[in-house]
Amino acid sequence: MKVAILPGDGIGKEVTAQGVKVLKAVLGDSRSYELVEAPIGGAGFEAEGDSLPPSTLELCRSADAILHGASGVPEDEHRPPQRQAGFALLRLRRALDLYANFRPAFLFPELTGASSLKREFVEGLDLMILRELSSGLYYGTPRGIEPDQSHVRRGFNTMAYTEPEIERVGHAAFRCARKRRKKVCSVDKSNVLETSALWREVITRVGLEYPDLELRHLLVDAAAMALVRAPLQFDVMVMENTFGDILSDEAAMLTGSIGMLPSSSLGDGKKGLYEPVHGSAPDIAGKDVANPLASILSVAMMLRDSFDLAGEAARIENAVRAVLREGYRTPDIFEPGTQRVGTEEMGDRVAAAIGNHLH
Repeated sequence: MKVAILPGDGIGKEVTAQGVKVLKAVLGDSRSYELVEAPIGGAGFEAEGDSLPPSTLELCRSADAILHGASGVPEDEHRPPQRQAGFALLRLRRALDLYANFRPAFLFPELTGASSLKREFVEGLDLMILRELSSGLYYGTPRGIEPDQSHVRRGFNTMAYTEPEIERVGHAAFRCARKRRKKVCSVDKSNVLETSALWREVITRVGLEYPDLELRHLLVDAAAMALVRAPLQFDVMVMENTFGDILSDEAAMLTGSIGMLPSSSLGDGKKGLYEPVHGSAPDIAGKDVANPLASILSVAMMLRDSFDLAGEAARIENAVRAVLREGYRTPDIFEPGTQRVGTEEMGDRVAAAIGNHLH
């Protein structure tokens, strides 16, 4: 087992350290594994003058899995998009052809009160947002900012999808739903966008290969409304890159905090990129207040999806729930009657809970 560790920037360094701590706790001496750290994002600029240094990319190509923290620095606000530290992650996803981004939104019963919705709307929440990750608006060309014939500057981007790109993420969605509650909701904007019209046509065709599963379609604005009106209706939601980026953050608030959401990015093989869905949050970096649970739960996804270690993954998830049940909370999920702890202490307590469970 070779894992590339890319802490990145801001709170990425802090939460990844806790993820690694928990990974070591659950693996112990029972397995041979290698953890190799490398810079990305602003750390990549500092180390080698590139947000995705060639050495980091080579490490990721040779690794069996990648654990990423967060990429992005305040200086990005003054850089064009493709020169930003945070763009390194898009480059890495494309280089490894990681096209299926799984973002589970599930609510630990202990955090029902931390959700932004009333208890009766979120109790039992367990949905999966599958975001197409390697195409669409974020990668399309032409793109840029330039003056038109009247010397008025205009910004432009291109959203484009091919049938094979839609087909493969569609199959990933149906395969995922088959292991869950057998329902797929495809999200698009087919009443306005040609890419979405093709998306709906292809997803419908792919769905015919899965007659045991339920497929329905929703326009993205209706889906956004439904996520806060009746989120329990959803099982697997599949959508293109931009819609997935936005709706998964909306779903995060149903769970109490974006600091609770892990993710995995997979291609056709077992190699995956695992990371919390939150950003580098430079405003709270170094203050020991960031929630490391999304990074820790990303480690659980990594063990399950890339290494087939379902037992070890379950131990991590059970340890997280045990710590929450004991009332420990980072500031983002703190409620009256619970005990506030910092980033490092939360990681320590999850690692200790794993040890207690093992013994």
